[in-house]
Amino acid sequence: MSSPWPTALPESARARLDTILAALPGHRRTTFTLRVARWWPDLLDGLSPYPDREAVAGRALVLAAAAYRDREDELHLLDERRLLEPDWFQRPAVVGYAAYAEQLAAPDTGLAGVADRVGHLRDLGVSYLHLMPLLQPRPAPNDGGYAVADYRQVRADLGTMQDLRELARSLRGEGISLCLDLVLNHVAREHAWAQAARAGDERYRRYFHVYPDRTLPDAYEATLPEVFPGLAPGSFTWDDELEGWVWTTFNAYQWDLAWDNPDVFCELADVILLLANQGVEVLRLDAIAFLWKRMGTQCQNEPEVHQLTQALRALTRIATPALAFKAEAIVGPNELVHYLGQGAHHGKVSDLAYHNSLMVQIWSMLASRDSRLATHALGRFPPVPATTAWITYLRCHDDIGWAIDDADARAVGVHGWGHRTFLSEFYSGQFAGSTARGLVFQHNPATGDMRISGSAASLAGLEVALEELGAAPAMEELEAATAAVDEAVARLLVGYAIVFGFGGSR
Repeated sequence: MSSPWPTALPESARARLDTILAALPGHRRTTFTLRVARWWPDLLDGLSPYPDREAVAGRALVLAAAAYRDREDELHLLDERRLLEPDWFQRPAVVGYAAYAEQLAAPDTGLAGVADRVGHLRDLGVSYLHLMPLLQPRPAPNDGGYAVADYRQVRADLGTMQDLRELARSLRGEGISLCLDLVLNHVAREHAWAQAARAGDERYRRYFHVYPDRTLPDAYEATLPEVFPGLAPGSFTWDDELEGWVWTTFNAYQWDLAWDNPDVFCELADVILLLANQGVEVLRLDAIAFLWKRMGTQCQNEPEVHQLTQALRALTRIATPALAFKAEAIVGPNELVHYLGQGAHHGKVSDLAYHNSLMVQIWSMLASRDSRLATHALGRFPPVPATTAWITYLRCHDDIGWAIDDADARAVGVHGWGHRTFLSEFYSGQFAGSTARGLVFQHNPATGDMRISGSAASLAGLEVALEELGAAPAMEELEAATAAVDEAVARLLVGYAIVFGFGGSR
């Protein structure tokens, strides 16, 4: 009897696959082998950054087979449904809801308390719930939970992995998909891999970018932008225990993973499969743009990022196809579309991606009262694969970086840097006549870049208008304050009308 596995698959991997799947019913084994046949080319092509891609593919398939074997029957059924209805996240009724678990639930009830809110979410028409970082982080400071110390544990104050499984099951019962953050670019310096590296384990040292002196860090930093120039200048941190400089794009306590090491790929693949088996249906791939490092570049949006994402997606299509990827790529317009797949990666990368440019252009239009820049910039976006969708939104937890392309600005007679400065000043309330109340975040004096933080209501002027309404002593002032409230609400409604009318998921 001929082997059902691809001929390029190493013999050792074939034997392990046969052993893992042996106890499954015949129809389950057949399903797995058919999926391997379907997505093997995408997996192998995505692993091209590695010299021995067949061996890495074999390791990854063994992980996939173990996850497939351990997957609950209810999730296997969901897999089949998603494969038959691959457009589930593109439907007009799909509405997302993002929240911090501890704020959505009653005090001190954790994930069990979130489950108590499921009926409320259903009544709101919510289709997927994005819970902000809840995997175990390092002690504060932890970048809002994005410095993960353990991918396999939930924050102790929220509950356990079993609580997460039960919450996902409750949400699924009401037709709501659970979305979680997965930080791909880095781990906390307290993570077990980093601790092993600091203890002298050479295998885990290779999980990170470590340099004995400043020669290579200085060469890289010649072209690297600073993410947090005020809080964490530079992109490398000296560690006494490592006796080296470690790559830290975001903060000194967040160590960038070396994705050129196939061990890192397999570790994260295993984490993704684990979370899928808890019932997570959407993974927000955090900081995905930064995965691959290349001298002489900004080390963002490199081709290998899309190749490796394709490999991860192919692996989940084989083992846990109900899982969708959502790219958190807050990058310029020219790079953004690649996270949904262009060219050779058409429709093979992430299923969803934040339309950061749409969000930026909405706030630009509201400030300038001019739609020409938005019309030009958004109009030149190439079509995205029909199997993917944008996540459209007005605000999220993150700051706003004014991703206004200089060429787009010039095309409509606007100065790019000047317009970005205007937007920061307008939404921080510094511009004459602005009623917005945002905060400047990470002003870089060297480049003039400024980002803005603030809720949609505050940026739209509602916070200021409500304060004026509460303080208005006379009828004339009361009427003016009421009109200001109405105008701020109108800005919000216009913004959300664009979000809901643009298409995609929101």
